[in-house]
Amino acid sequence: MSTHAVTLATDRALLPEAVAAVRAAGAKLRERFTPDARPGGHEELIAALLANDQASLGELRAPLHAARPNAGWVVNELEGGALPDGEWWVTDPAEGNINHVHGMPEWSVTATLVRDNQPVVTAVHLPLTDDTYTAVRGGGAFHNGVRLRASAKERLADGYVGTGQAKPGEDARTFRRIGRSLTAMLESALVTRVSVPATLQLVQVAAGRMDAFWQYSDVRSGLLAGALLVAESGGTVTDTHGDPWTVASQDFLAAAPALHTAVVRVLSSVN
Repeated sequence: MSTHAVTLATDRALLPEAVAAVRAAGAKLRERFTPDARPGGHEELIAALLANDQASLGELRAPLHAARPNAGWVVNELEGGALPDGEWWVTDPAEGNINHVHGMPEWSVTATLVRDNQPVVTAVHLPLTDDTYTAVRGGGAFHNGVRLRASAKERLADGYVGTGQAKPGEDARTFRRIGRSLTAMLESALVTRVSVPATLQLVQVAAGRMDAFWQYSDVRSGLLAGALLVAESGGTVTDTHGDPWTVASQDFLAAAPALHTAVVRVLSSVN
């Protein structure tokens, strides 16, 4: 058996443990969720966000560490940039936490194993709908066990595309680029969506329901899971200029393969 085949088999064997971890963390967040949540101000908002993270991490960290004892753990989910070589767990214990604490349903739990800066195993769980998205590098992407396929659209004019803000407090240039890219894409695509979190748009690109997603950010935890899901569903993942995407890239694009060139052409005009 080749080294690649051995690695793929090992990573596939790890996937059920990652799924179990995100499902357990998701169940904890589901217990904490209420559609009536309305944080009253900054201190209450921050406290609610932190409480969700801590509750979810209490379910995530131990089983993932047990599954891969030598893998590092990225503590800050808002970090970007390249990681040291080796294996790392990159998780978002409450992806879309801001939605959760405002009583909105668009949130999930993610866990991605990164090896030498490449995502190789990922699990994304949406507790309110019991949807689980999974991928193993070289082994395909799946939604509740059904294989995912990226969109087959060929005209950007028919495209359903999206973007969003990666985190609070982005710099002024990033905000300008978001605004200019929206204007450019509104003039080019059929419908343009702006929402958070990134992962919940990227699973739609992987599933072929949406046709492209771009973001001006290098926040790893919001992109790694979706990047692997899209790539394994047959989509194309690059930066916004069409160059290969890595965790060190400053921006991100995932698109249906036949639309990728057209999306790059639109976004390359943004500075």
